[in-house]
Amino acid sequence: MLEENELVIVKEAIEEFLQKMTIADVEVRVVAKEDGVEANIKLQEPQFLIGSQGQTLSDLGRLMSIITTKKLKKNFHLKVDINEYRKKKIEYLKNLAKDMADEVAFTKEKKILEPMSAYERMVIHTELAQRQDVVTESWGDGADRHIVINPK
Repeated sequence: MLEENELVIVKEAIEEFLQKMTIADVEVRVVAKEDGVEANIKLQEPQFLIGSQGQTLSDLGRLMSIITTKKLKKNFHLKVDINEYRKKKIEYLKNLAKDMADEVAFTKEKKILEPMSAYERMVIHTELAQRQDVVTESWGDGADRHIVINPK
């Protein structure tokens, strides 16, 4: 876990980076968590930093992680979120998983979900892992990798 002064450095590094990108009216909140650091960025026009299906946000997170790790000379996990996009996406995926699993359990027919990132697939698999009436598996390769929910 990072010290308070290290959290300030992380926050300032993120703010400086966004300022150099000429992004104005930004609020950055940095919180220490058991598994690392969570940085929440709030801004008026978030879509260009979130990107298509959160890809730009993922890239921004990796970049900020590299920058802050070098500044602190310390390894830690940094999760970056913008206007709670990731939080909302996780809730959406969990609800999707439950709804699709309920439908599969009722109809006894498999459901094929759209291709997803590894992290999104992990959320679905984890959400349905304890269910006794369905089983999940990943099919496909690369950008076409998706989840299939099958009845048991």
